[in-house]
Amino acid sequence: MAQYELLLPKMGESVAEATIIRWEKNIGDTINIDDTILEIATDKVDSEVPSPVTGKLVKQLFQENDVAQVGDVIAIIEIEGAEEQAKEVASDVTEPEIAVDEVPFVPEEKTEKVENKSTDFSTSEKFYSPLVKSIAQQEGISVTELDNITGSGSEGRVTKDDLFGYIASKTGINSSAKATEQTPNSEKTVSAPAAPIIAAEPIKKPAITTSGADEIIEMDRMRKLIAEHMVHSKHTAAHVTSFVEADVTNMVLWRNKVKNAFEKREGEKITFTPIFVEAVAKAIKDMPMINVSVSGTQIIKKKNINIGMAAALPSGNLIVPVIKSADQLNLVGLTKSVNDLANRARINKLQPDEIQGGTFTLTNVGTFGNIMGTPIINQPQVAVLAVGAIKKKVAVLETELGDVIAIRHMMFLSLSYDHRVVDGALGGTFVKRVADYLEAWDINREI
Repeated sequence: MAQYELLLPKMGESVAEATIIRWEKNIGDTINIDDTILEIATDKVDSEVPSPVTGKLVKQLFQENDVAQVGDVIAIIEIEGAEEQAKEVASDVTEPEIAVDEVPFVPEEKTEKVENKSTDFSTSEKFYSPLVKSIAQQEGISVTELDNITGSGSEGRVTKDDLFGYIASKTGINSSAKATEQTPNSEKTVSAPAAPIIAAEPIKKPAITTSGADEIIEMDRMRKLIAEHMVHSKHTAAHVTSFVEADVTNMVLWRNKVKNAFEKREGEKITFTPIFVEAVAKAIKDMPMINVSVSGTQIIKKKNINIGMAAALPSGNLIVPVIKSADQLNLVGLTKSVNDLANRARINKLQPDEIQGGTFTLTNVGTFGNIMGTPIINQPQVAVLAVGAIKKKVAVLETELGDVIAIRHMMFLSLSYDHRVVDGALGGTFVKRVADYLEAWDINREI
């Protein structure tokens, strides 16, 4: 009998680890080729890991809820045949079994790869979530410091609140120490004393009371990830939002004119979303400094325009699949990508790499009848655009013969951006540029 080492497969260029959700096969179970052995989760996407061999499961090297790195041996399968045959099988499956659909992908810039090497968490014996690692790297917290923080999470794990509290207290201590340093000559005293610096206290969670009639609902795994991601974003970025109202009458009339013929020809329904994505991609090419990320005091200007589109799931959760190289696709290609990603998001069939690598996010709050919103930035991006519901309104039109009153299709666009690197001039001009592209829509455009 030979033993085959099952590795955690690669699930995309930007996915480095996964959480074991559930073992579908137990020790001693017989396994056939392509049988699902376990389920794993990466960020918000759940995937199945199939077996590339036939045999018997003899060892599970990770427990449920453990985090494994890509390439780790996660299970041992006993197979019939010589050792050489096992090696041949292994060489045949070095590529990931969880395939990523053919969405154009360009590797991230080298500057990001250098950034990821700043802290080596493998030297610690403790478990830290990806969010905690990200915050620690951004704040320059060493592994040794992390190991010394008392955790309030399950089994003493360090949570983001523990880390934020530590950072706040550390900042206060350092500031106080500098304020109390004495000059070499005690006679050289500043006449106006500096205002006292009070060390920041860790944020305390409010006490919540419940009655016997209240229902307590435990967050599912995805909701916990969303909650952590949103709080982390508000803690990281200086949010500000700019608004503009656009007259999209020509765009609406054009879609109404072509939608039936388009569906008959392409087998796809054309919605407004690909039109919005196209306008955003054009505006980003005009103003590339909106397509950046922040690393400390460095601004990383992205070469690729990868637009994430927020999609609501039947569970009530939110996921953001990414259209890679959106500026390279025509309107037909964008429509097919949007529909494909949205459909597979709703049935939980997205691949891990399809929610990674976004450089800008679009969210359609108009789907729920909202006219505008103030969305939270999807880190590590610096801007997110919300498009509101399209409403018929009375508007004033300027014509050659003078101003006239008309019924027009109007909508609000709202752009939230990170004021650390995007000032009001750029943020306001960018959202106006997107509106300009939508307002200038050619009603006779061929598709």
